[in-house]
Amino acid sequence: MNGVSKRLTPRPNTGRQSFDRAASVTPEAILSSLAEPVFVVDAQDNIIFVNSAAEQFFHSSASGLSGANAQDLVPHDSPLLSLIHKVRRSDSSMSQYGVEITTPRIGMHQVDIDASPVAELSGAIVATLRKCSIAGKIDRTLTQRGAARSVSAMARVLAHEIKNPLSGVRGAAQLLEQSVDADDHELTHLIIEEVDRICALVDQMEIFEDRPRIERGPVNIHEVLDHVVKLARNGFGRDVRIVENYDPSLPPSYGDRDQMVQVFLNIVKNAVEAIPETREGEVSITTAFQHGVRMAAPNGGSIVHLPLVVTVQDNGEGMSDDLKPHLFDPFITTKQGGTGLGLALVAKLVGDHGGVIDYESLTQGTAFRVMLPMLKEHI
Repeated sequence: MNGVSKRLTPRPNTGRQSFDRAASVTPEAILSSLAEPVFVVDAQDNIIFVNSAAEQFFHSSASGLSGANAQDLVPHDSPLLSLIHKVRRSDSSMSQYGVEITTPRIGMHQVDIDASPVAELSGAIVATLRKCSIAGKIDRTLTQRGAARSVSAMARVLAHEIKNPLSGVRGAAQLLEQSVDADDHELTHLIIEEVDRICALVDQMEIFEDRPRIERGPVNIHEVLDHVVKLARNGFGRDVRIVENYDPSLPPSYGDRDQMVQVFLNIVKNAVEAIPETREGEVSITTAFQHGVRMAAPNGGSIVHLPLVVTVQDNGEGMSDDLKPHLFDPFITTKQGGTGLGLALVAKLVGDHGGVIDYESLTQGTAFRVMLPMLKEHI
């Protein structure tokens, strides 16, 4: 090459340089960049670290908070302190949702708390405060239970005020059928069919009784889902692709198998019916285990473990904003000929099992998530 040697200059390893720079960043700097309040207490509940968001949350500087006892920041009976102590005793991570933290300085905040032991420091706990997420699900669950109770009361009224007179109407129609011309039998048949339909609707609502009838025991959630998928593929879901993504290590749930079949049959059927006929339909069913997911019981009592999560997602058109607040309300439906009791029944049965159901409206489709307790011997 005309006697000219060409030197090849190696390209700098920018990835390695970025890694080296990142390694020089302290954990404190990383935590301080988070938007969520994070703080660490030692074995005596003295604060030994707060990030910038925690300073804003507690309305105090890091120097003012350092060394202060957590009981000086929140009341001694605060759920925040209670969770910290439970994590320390169990030496395992826990989460609690919908916790109300109230002090004269910071006012009232409702947050979700994640707390974990610090392995390198005996007795130390790191806590993260987040704006309520699952707390909203819990509120909706309580609303769903209230809606179910209203259906229960309505069912009792209907059973007395409607079914009894309807039995007389049906009997009269049968007697009338014997004396009218054959051409009029169609009308008497119509009366009898409509009476039977209304009675069946009232009978269907009787499942919303206040006292749940649950025969609890170990339930293999995958056997339940396999049964539901088999029913779907041989019936209402034969034209839809059903994808199953299961975690085989999932422990058994604790509940009523038949009621769990009813729950997921209704959810899967709802997912199938949400897909327009013009679209190639797909419903995915996923199971997963959420470590450390615990929910405070509505009455402020014991912590309920809800680690088992079943997600049913469709690729339909999603739901309208008008429907979202009333999705689990009885008699609310967009389906022609629907009763609006399917999802109301699902919410009732999940609530009876101590679980939580929530949904997420996606760009294409809707995802329903059911969180359930597992058998106590596996906790």
